[in-house]
Amino acid sequence: MLDTADRLREVLDRPIKKVPALRGKTVVNLFYEASTRTRASFEMAQKVLSADSLSIAAATSSVQKGETLLDTARNLEAMNPDMIVIRHASSGAPHFLARHCRSSIVNAGDGAHEHPTQALLDALTLRQKKGRLKGLKVAIVGDVLHSRVARSNAWLLGKMGAQVVLCAPPTLMPPGLERLAAVTHRIDEALEGADAVMMLRLQTERMTGGYFPTTREYHVRFGLTEERVRRARKDVVILHPGPMNRGVEIASEVADGPYSVILDQVTNGVAVRMAVLYLLLGGGEAAA
Repeated sequence: MLDTADRLREVLDRPIKKVPALRGKTVVNLFYEASTRTRASFEMAQKVLSADSLSIAAATSSVQKGETLLDTARNLEAMNPDMIVIRHASSGAPHFLARHCRSSIVNAGDGAHEHPTQALLDALTLRQKKGRLKGLKVAIVGDVLHSRVARSNAWLLGKMGAQVVLCAPPTLMPPGLERLAAVTHRIDEALEGADAVMMLRLQTERMTGGYFPTTREYHVRFGLTEERVRRARKDVVILHPGPMNRGVEIASEVADGPYSVILDQVTNGVAVRMAVLYLLLGGGEAAA
């Protein structure tokens, strides 16, 4: 998957960003949650590969009239798409559709469960910057409790031989993640000798209680500042899945600084989603 994304990324640097690999294929983007990077990069990937696409937002669909997820999917399937890309607030929604639909189903993020294409683009970015994944120490810091990005990255990077350390306040660290990665509640410990640091946004829209006193105190205890970056390796890279809360989980000077690869992640997001579409829909020669 990463090798394919590496090859397809070259298409994005061409004067004419278009290849006929998926001409004649139809993809439906079904987004029940707000999204900028994921939705735009999937749509861009589909256009570059010459697939026909249809994007539907739940806020402007019959979901607002009470239509169920399954009924929506069945109606879309009646139009014979080849793939449905879904983002949903409920964990397991893509798996549910996969059991009931003929189309290929791609998970663009489900609840606090997983975000597989984000983990793939993060892995691609790290491999490009570090030349490898095996043996890297990667610190993932922030709202781990509500983060599908943290779960997918801990699984994927661990599988590829990286040492993953999850760091969050006790109230934002779910039990059981010790099976996936090392766990700490001290950011300085997580950053010590890290090759890469991934900061996570506080997902206040998913919070129903008091997980921390104030965002100001959270920044003092768990925010990534220039001073804290120095605890990591000199060639550390800083990642963030976005959107960023500047001054909360990450200082602006760090987000825009020389170690940041945040915009590289966005570019690689298009390449990885091109690879997902290409490999799952069985296109022809991508570089044709």
